[in-house]
Amino acid sequence: MEKILVLDFGGQYNQLIARRVRENNVYSEIRPYTVPVKEIKAAGYSGIILTGGPNSVYDENAALCEKELFELGIPIMGICYGAQLTAHMNGGTVEAGASEYGKVEVKVDTASRLFDGIPAKSVCWMSHTDYIKQVPVGFKIVGKTDVCPVAAMEDSAKKLYAVQFHPEVLHTQFGSKMIRNFVYNICGCRGEWTMSSFTTRTVEQLRAKIGDKKVLCALSGGVDSSVAALLLHKAVGDNLTCIFVDHGLLRKDEAKQVNDLFRGTYNINLVSVDASEQFLGQLRGISEPEQKRKIIGREFIRVFEAEAKKIGKVDFLVQGTIYPDCIESGVGDAALIKSHHNVGGLPDHVEFDEIIEPLRDLFKDEVRKVGLELGMPENMVYRQPFPGPGLGVRIIGEITREKIAILQDADTIFREEVANAGLDRSIGQYFAVLTDMRSVGVMGDFRTYDYTVALRAVDTGDFMTADWSRLPYEVLDNASRRIVNEVKGVNRIVYDITSKPPATIEWE
Repeated sequence: MEKILVLDFGGQYNQLIARRVRENNVYSEIRPYTVPVKEIKAAGYSGIILTGGPNSVYDENAALCEKELFELGIPIMGICYGAQLTAHMNGGTVEAGASEYGKVEVKVDTASRLFDGIPAKSVCWMSHTDYIKQVPVGFKIVGKTDVCPVAAMEDSAKKLYAVQFHPEVLHTQFGSKMIRNFVYNICGCRGEWTMSSFTTRTVEQLRAKIGDKKVLCALSGGVDSSVAALLLHKAVGDNLTCIFVDHGLLRKDEAKQVNDLFRGTYNINLVSVDASEQFLGQLRGISEPEQKRKIIGREFIRVFEAEAKKIGKVDFLVQGTIYPDCIESGVGDAALIKSHHNVGGLPDHVEFDEIIEPLRDLFKDEVRKVGLELGMPENMVYRQPFPGPGLGVRIIGEITREKIAILQDADTIFREEVANAGLDRSIGQYFAVLTDMRSVGVMGDFRTYDYTVALRAVDTGDFMTADWSRLPYEVLDNASRRIVNEVKGVNRIVYDITSKPPATIEWE
């Protein structure tokens, strides 16, 4: 299978670069810059992209790859720090100065294969304090700005290319085209990576691997675990058993939706456990966010283990790990039952021989496409991201049944109004938060002392950074009026206009 290596030097956009490559139907994977050249050569990559990084290439502790990387004959594209590294490792000069940040007009040589079909002048996103002062022998300058003398360079004979700007971000007007030019014009890829082919190939591989053995899956009802379960069910049918733990902190009617879909529509062997009393009992009186997370994670494992023990030994345990989980964990296998449950390891008393992670090579948008390939309803495929601890980290302070009911209703109304405005597919994530603040209000002839609900909506592509969504006033107005009028115990609505960073997307 043709594939592009994204060699990570610590830049913040490594996942975004990999996703941009995959948008062109070419598989990409991220590996650290320390991977030996001999492994890169043996892997058969069609091309290599060097990412940005936080340091200077001339620093004593700079992140440097082996020089032999540039002698493999594999096409290379350096981005930002990766461009400076390409110059530095091949005899060029990199110095401090000529710094640029933000949108900058870049002039490029359109004769370069990298800039084929791109205007001679366009806006690109810059973020650098160092610059390439002298290009290496054999390279020529193919891009510049008023400040930066080498905004792009190439040695086309050796298939080495470098850009000082970031083509992977949306602020670069023709960035996607540049990456496509590299992948197709320079690396010679054909575009064989599709979710249709992935789904077919994965089902065949799972069927061959598992045969008539038994499989157990922890089903949270989220997109990742749901798609993983459907892949396994398509491959092995009734040899799959799913365990769904309702911790009482789900969105409104979510438990019913999961049961109706997997037990009713797909006829999957589903063990559904209402453990809400157990969870809420352990959470009583607890306000500290991390403590709440640990309790929810601990109780989840206890319930899962108890139900799994009734089933007995199974051959395979399925988890819905996706590619960002693996990258962010820094290890080959992310923690079982999703790292966001803060489990930190495998259940001690579940007997199984091997873990299966059918989605571990996919980003979230690719997982959704697989869900559609498997016939999952769109309202399930495109449901909003939801943390493992559920509403437990969207209720500030102590968790009670009253607060859960208030937040469920408020969140439902907010999501309905976003959907009514036709914005449900264009916003990265949106939800309601029940704060622990009560304030004085007036409802008719009566003074009230009720809760404040915060609404949160962000625009993001990778969830590593996010900007607050500029929702139309009408949407906010409708949501506010409906929540105050329809949800007992709420008399004030606020809208969170903080980006990530400095804030996180979730409140706790």
